[in-house]
Parts: sequence; C-alpha cells; structure tokens
Amino acid sequence: DISFGRPSRISCVTSPGRGTIMHVDRETDMAGAGHNKGFLILRGFLADRFGQHRAMALHASLTFEQLYGQVDGDSASSTELYVLLSALARVPIDQSIAVTGSMNQRGQVQPIGGATAKIEGFYDVCRSRELTGTQGVVVPRANVKNVALRPDVADAVAEGRFHVWGVDTIEEGIEILT
Repeated sequence: DISFGRPSRISCVTSPGRGTIMHVDRETDMAGAGHNKGFLILRGFLADRFGQHRAMALHASLTFEQLYGQVDGDSASSTELYVLLSALARVPIDQSIAVTGSMNQRGQVQPIGGATAKIEGFYDVCRSRELTGTQGVVVPRANVKNVALRPDVADAVAEGRFHVWGVDTIEEGIEILT
C-alpha cells in the first residue's frame, strides 16, 4: 500500500475539423478503461455545451507528454478539458498550478482518490525549485474536507506560500488557471 503524486504535463493541438477529439494515449492503447471513460465524458461535455445547435468544427489532439506507461483513472478529465479550452481560446494556462479532478458531462468537478498525495507531490516539486507564492493545486471542492496535509505543506498553505483551490465546476477551475 503506497500512495504518491507525480505531476504530468498534458498538451493539446487544435485545428479546424469535423468535430474529432482524439486522445493519443487512448488511440495507442496506453490508456485504461477508467481513463477512457473520463475522456468520453469530456467529449460528452463538449457536445452538451457547444454542439446543441450545430456540429463542432474542430479537430483536437490531446496527450500526456513524456509518459510512456499505462494511463488510467479519470482524475485527469478536468485537466484535459482545461487544456483543450486553453488551446481553443489560445489563452495559456498558468504552469505554476497543478490540477486534479474528474468531471461529469455537465461540467461539475467530482472528487478523486489520492488528493493529499497529489497536492504534496506537486508541493515537493515546487519546493525543490523554490516556492514563489503563486504555486498550488486545483482540486475538487468535495475533496478539500478530507485532505490531511503534512505539517510543512499545511504551514506553506497557511502562510500563503502555496495554495489549494477547491472548485465545483469547470468554469471555476478555468478562471483560476487563466
């Protein structure tokens, strides 16, 4: 029984197209069933929000960068949507902020497992590079009440040197990230 958090970068490229949203990891059989489900939920969200009156005229390609093992679980589905929205709007995401959280087809951010380990994992990366006071992690608000941080992380949060933002919706998350 071990728990850990390891940050991964996700990238997205968009272009005009016929509504195709592709996930490279899924297409190359490097994603498990849980991750595939999260990706299909992301596509459902886009269809619900943007495909009600006309077909989406885009092509998007998402991938986890420099990750060559199996990807599984849906806790990156909100992150993948933020990356896609950022690529479409051509508005960069603040790279000093990490994100975790699954999402449903209505854009609500849902709780995930291992929130404490994910927060502490990103904190450790930031601390090793120097805390700037701008770094932090966006997590599902439903997870916040169950997070029990190590004393050094809790102190950094209390002192404003590191942040933990709880969100309920995709809209709240994208506002923090951009």
